[in-house]
Amino acid sequence: MTTVQVDLPAELLKTAKVQIAGQTGRAMVSLEVAKLIALELFREGEVSLGRAAELCGVALAEFMDFAAERAVPLHYTPDDLAQDRRLIESLSP
Repeated sequence: MTTVQVDLPAELLKTAKVQIAGQTGRAMVSLEVAKLIALELFREGEVSLGRAAELCGVALAEFMDFAAERAVPLHYTPDDLAQDRRLIESLSP
């Protein structure tokens, strides 16, 4: 995956509650900003939950926790539940 370097105002990161801490903090800032962008894309319905997690390079469970921390609903519909139940039933011996 190609990466892009972006300069952001420190005040923006502070307002977004993204911590900056030294050289190793840069990677953490990049990850946090990537998760925020992916979360917004998910919230707007531009990408699925799984795709959002994939775009920022984190596990689905981690991204779900990130969304929950920011009170972003996961858009899990009754149809999604029915589909998941059918899948589980098909996998059962």
